[in-house]
This record gives sequence, C-alpha cells and structure tokens, in this order.
Amino acid sequence: MKNILVTGSNGQLGSELKELKSQYESLNFIFTDVDELDLTDFSAVNMFFKNNNIDVCVNCAAYTAVDQAEDDNDLAMMLNYEVVEHLAEVCYNYNTLFVHISTDYVFDGKNYKPYVETDIPVPNSFYGRSKLDGEEAVMNSSCNSVIIRTSWLYSVFGNNFVKTMLKLGSERDNLNVVADQVGTPTNAADLAKVIMVIINNVENISIKEVYHYSNEGVISWYDFAKSIMDIRNLDCSIAAIESKDFPAKAARPFYSVLNKSKIKNDFKVDIPYWLDSLKLMLDRLK
Repeated sequence: MKNILVTGSNGQLGSELKELKSQYESLNFIFTDVDELDLTDFSAVNMFFKNNNIDVCVNCAAYTAVDQAEDDNDLAMMLNYEVVEHLAEVCYNYNTLFVHISTDYVFDGKNYKPYVETDIPVPNSFYGRSKLDGEEAVMNSSCNSVIIRTSWLYSVFGNNFVKTMLKLGSERDNLNVVADQVGTPTNAADLAKVIMVIINNVENISIKEVYHYSNEGVISWYDFAKSIMDIRNLDCSIAAIESKDFPAKAARPFYSVLNKSKIKNDFKVDIPYWLDSLKLMLDRLK
C-alpha cells in the first residue's frame, strides 16, 4: 500500500483531498498540518519520512497572505522557499514523488494570451517571488516532482473570495469589485481530483514537470462576484472598479489566465467550466 503524505492538510486543498480519501482504499493517506508536523523543523521532517515510508508527498502548505507577505518577508520565504527546498531534498533521499502546489502569481500578468508552462515567470509581488523561489528549488533538486500552478483557489473549506462575497453580499446593499484583473477561478475540489489522477499515473517513473491547472473559462473578479450574487439571489449591487481605485500592498497580475493543454494531454483530464464548478461548490455550502 502506497503512503501519501499531505502537508498543510487543514487548508482548502488539503481538506478537499481528505474528502477523496474514501475513494482510494488502496492508498494510505497521512494528513498533517503544523500541529502534527512542523515543516520548519527540518530534523522532525527527516525523521517523519524515515519512520513512515512516504511514497508521495503532496505539499499543500504555503504562506498565502499576499499583502502581508510584503512585510512578513522572512516567514513567507521560510514557508514558500526554504521548507520547499528541504522537502525536495528529503523526497530525493527517500525516493518520494514530490507534488508541489504553486500559483499564477509567479507571472506579472502582462501577457496577452494564456500562460504556458514554458513562459518565463516574472513575479511582481513578494508572495509571487517566494513561490517562484520554491518552484526553482524543486526544479533544481534531484527528486521526482510535479509542480502544479493554479489560480483563484476557493473551496467549501477555509477562507476565500467566494465566502467573503457571500458574507458581504448578505450584509451590504452594494460592493465595489475590480474588473481589470482577469483570470480563472479554481474549485479546490476539482484540483484535488486531478492531483489524484496524477498520483495514480506517474507511478515508478522518472518525472520533473510543471503543469497549469484551473477551471475553464476567463473572467474578472467583478464577473466572479456578480455570479456569486446571482446564483445565491443576494440583493447586493456589484460595481466594477479599476485596480487603482482599490489599492493593495501587493501588486496583482492583471492577466493570469493559465493554458491547460499540457495537463489535459498528458493525463486525459476533462476540466470543468468555472461557472459549473462554482454552482457545485455553492450547493455543497448550503
């Protein structure tokens, strides 16, 4: 029986992987968060791998407070780079497949067509920089690895844009949402399913790949917010504004649409349309 370690398992993606556990009786899942395994304690991580015979490590742990990272440089770099570098080293030492989750924020958002995996990353925030450093640590290591860049992640678990809009939409009559940042939402439940497809299809082979995954379609944050209100019949008017009218400490990519041809071709996955996945998530929340 293969042992699958999921780090950061209390977050959105880790929680969705827990939901899938019962569908994979031939796999032994080990779900950890900071209380079970402090990834910044490198000796503890080494001992954990030694004692548990880990076949696959899915790293869902990350520092994701984008604006806070501009000030909290050390912790962001520790969790998004140094921890990742060490995990890659340990995965190599124990012949473990390393599945690492990254972000569209490694790009500056100045593209005019969906980003492919070979486009040169140019982050424009410290968060994006720290995530790119983590990617490069994995790619420079000798471990078998799959890096998955995703975007605009949301779930029935944790805190995210959808839940924030539902809360504000029930409390306010109107909201301003930026309309000049374009990308694609990703239901973490869909990403979790694809991760399991990958795990089941790269067994015992040498691999070092980067893949892009989000739901299908292209929208702005304004479109996303308006759809949430419409589906839930919330009487909250959404006004479209420009990013300059909603100042944030960290710069966001204006265009971060990800091209998903590679993951579709390599793993024969069907990717749901963002609106369909949003409706399913909102149904689960009821």
